[in-house]
Amino acid sequence: MPRMTTTSLPTPRSDTVTAALWMTGAIASFSAMAIAGREVSLDLDTFEIMLYRSLIGIALVLTISSLTGARRQIRARRMGLHAVRNLSHFAGQNLWFYAVATVPLAQVFAVEFSSPLWVMLLSPLVLGERLTRARVLAGLAGFVGILIVARPSPATFDPNLLAAAGAAVGFAGSAVFTRKLTRTEGITSILFWLTTMQAAFGLVCAGIDGDIAVPDAGAWPLVCVIGAAGLMAHYCLTTALRLAPATVVMPIDFARLPVIALLGMALYSEPLEPAVFLGAAIIFSANYLNIRRERQL
Repeated sequence: MPRMTTTSLPTPRSDTVTAALWMTGAIASFSAMAIAGREVSLDLDTFEIMLYRSLIGIALVLTISSLTGARRQIRARRMGLHAVRNLSHFAGQNLWFYAVATVPLAQVFAVEFSSPLWVMLLSPLVLGERLTRARVLAGLAGFVGILIVARPSPATFDPNLLAAAGAAVGFAGSAVFTRKLTRTEGITSILFWLTTMQAAFGLVCAGIDGDIAVPDAGAWPLVCVIGAAGLMAHYCLTTALRLAPATVVMPIDFARLPVIALLGMALYSEPLEPAVFLGAAIIFSANYLNIRRERQL
């Protein structure tokens, strides 16, 4: 009897084009949030940025969920898991805002691409997934890429880049716990508790010194960009991944690096460093090859 094999159906061309358009929105949103975050950091610390971003996020989630009829999905269940997930994201996002204010934007984005590799290494601990040899090799290759970007020598290493690396780990923890939450919870409920809990975390951390700065009239548009772009970026990315596999979406997402590098050069006179692109390419390749291997399995 001949051996039967199964193959995944090809993604329709129209879905691929639509996914590319959604990824264009994600790239624009991530870039806008980075630039707005750097600009507003002159007036607000990272905790204050997170506080106002989260308050805007609450308003957006409640408004959109009410208009779409999804508000009934918001439930107070698995609150402990929500808290752990949102603490991880809160820590990662604070470190990210600190990094974009102190490190060349291209380096921040390059190191951030290592987040899927941390997801891969954390998944066996949180989700019980198996850590295969291919995953270990991908993680090691990604680490080499990070070293190339960071160049940890006394002459070239920027210690602020550790914030970008910490942000990647924080985002990875958030992704792993989000995956666990999606087994029982809807996306609207996850986003509501994300914004609500992070607003509380931001209020406590920003107010611990008894002084919470209020954005002036010129800073409010930037704060609104941060709040709206943060939600829009993840919505666009999630929608693209629903339309096309990660092997199609990831190369498009990698376009974030040259886009933000050019913006950093144009707005802040940041140099285009070949080592950053080389390291980012290695990190991306490790992620991409691991995803292809997972699909084949």
